[in-house]
Amino acid sequence: MAWTLHATAIKAEEIVVSNYGVSASGMPFAIAMEKGFFEGKVTGILSSQGGGTTVRNLLAGDIAYAEVSPIAVATAIRQGAALKIISNNVQTVSEFGWMVKSDSPIKSIADLKGKKLGYSSPRSVSQALAMLIVEKAGLKPSDVQLVMTGGLGEALVALDLGAIDVAPATEPLLSKYRDKYRIIATATELFPSMSNVVGVTTEAAAGKRGDFLKSVVAGRAKAVAFMKERPEEAAAIVAKVYKLELPVAIQSVRNLIEAKTTLPYWSAGKFDLAGLKEMWRAQILVGAAEGDVDWAKLIDERFLPESERGLK
Repeated sequence: MAWTLHATAIKAEEIVVSNYGVSASGMPFAIAMEKGFFEGKVTGILSSQGGGTTVRNLLAGDIAYAEVSPIAVATAIRQGAALKIISNNVQTVSEFGWMVKSDSPIKSIADLKGKKLGYSSPRSVSQALAMLIVEKAGLKPSDVQLVMTGGLGEALVALDLGAIDVAPATEPLLSKYRDKYRIIATATELFPSMSNVVGVTTEAAAGKRGDFLKSVVAGRAKAVAFMKERPEEAAAIVAKVYKLELPVAIQSVRNLIEAKTTLPYWSAGKFDLAGLKEMWRAQILVGAAEGDVDWAKLIDERFLPESERGLK
């Protein structure tokens, strides 16, 4: 199993967070651990690569909570997995942006005709967003060549080598390389709210470990509030855990806190059904999903604070 251990042994008090230490979505967990917001009930964080892997790890191990893509969870439940979504952790794709070389003639997505636009891997969010960008630009799919790069870091290498004209990137890479490359578009500007990451548990844990799950959700919510109130202190913690230079961490945290979207990037847990449906639609475009999902049936709100309940 592809687990990266952040504690000495696997115990029930550990949780799994997809791409922890790499993806911006997991940053609140670093804050919660450092500030003691979990009140000692979470002893360590395991990083698991990708949504499907995280779901498999959750189902196979003695783990009560994981943070993962809603698409991976919905797909697993459709296949018979006994899972429940208990919090809506990231409500937008504001971490995404698209970069070109500094001397590129491309100024905006309106200039993409005849160009090569990168994405990380088949059926990924970056592929779905690439297809939506072409749509937003008023172009036909045949007008832009979509090129798989194998990863977001690899996309920047491909950009350097001239294999693509536009590379997708996410925070903190956007902040790290904003002086080397030029950003031509951000998801904040282009896309409506799309629920990107959720908290999930097994049905067994939901029945037996309710107090623990409430502690995880509440501790993460405290971390989100702390990041908004004290972004520079939060960024210092992120810099340490994510191994970033402090200015990069500060820029990354501020970019996501200040993103001008209808909903915040990091949520305290409240569900946005429209955002979940929009993400599902995006995945249908790339063949990663099909049919309709009744999201309300997959959700269990009882572990959220009272102020965060109420499906909408």
